[in-house]
Amino acid sequence: MTKRKTLLTAVIIALVLLFAVSGGILFVKHIKNQKTEKKYEALASSYAHLTQASGETAATDASGKPLPPNPVDFASLQAQNPEIYSWINVEGTEVDYPVLQSETDDNFYIDHDYEKQSSAAGAIFSQFCNRKDYSDRVTVLYGHNMANNSMFASLHSFEDADFFDAHEKITVYTPDRQLDYQIISAYVYSDTHIMNSYDFSSDEVYREFQATVLEPRSVSSRVREGVTLTTDDRLLILSTCLNYGDGRYLVVGRLTGETALAPSAAS
Repeated sequence: MTKRKTLLTAVIIALVLLFAVSGGILFVKHIKNQKTEKKYEALASSYAHLTQASGETAATDASGKPLPPNPVDFASLQAQNPEIYSWINVEGTEVDYPVLQSETDDNFYIDHDYEKQSSAAGAIFSQFCNRKDYSDRVTVLYGHNMANNSMFASLHSFEDADFFDAHEKITVYTPDRQLDYQIISAYVYSDTHIMNSYDFSSDEVYREFQATVLEPRSVSSRVREGVTLTTDDRLLILSTCLNYGDGRYLVVGRLTGETALAPSAAS
């Protein structure tokens, strides 16, 4: 009996230590994620004043018409990290972040933040297959589905029909332009790498892909009524993980307009 009691005690102690260590690891991860979220919030408040893009500037277009100011201070952002090349804001969600693309590692920003610091939250990013001027027929941006609703987690709000109906605007800022997208569908997709799986230079392939965007094979899909697409349309796809199982959750926007912007003044 003594040996059994000793063994049982040892097992209990081992389990307690295991839970304590596991809990400690989870706590540390939680604290790190909170710090990362606060860093991004501070970044947005310091360098992106998305509701203040009104008024006139000294910069003009080719016809002499004044250009609206750029609400994002790209000069300061790129001084911190030159791989920041745009900013994305999705109406009604928490998505209000810089967008990056590594010059050396396609997946670098999966686990690094905008300061190139190691981070489980990573950053919003694109891969080498996409041009940074959003001129491709299809551009894919990636972001984690974080438990604290940061990064691309709040895109899952579009699973709700009422939310989808009420929110349809994605705005992307680059150093010299504002790009406006209408959200046309949101749905569960496989984990197939879109850019590596389709030759979008082919009109036929592009039309076939557009058909899946407007008629997704997904039970939880949402599609904007009355939308049609042509091969001249440019799509922006926001991709994140599911809340369960394998695959991806996609929110797809169609480019509806571009506006030239004046360079932003440094903060």
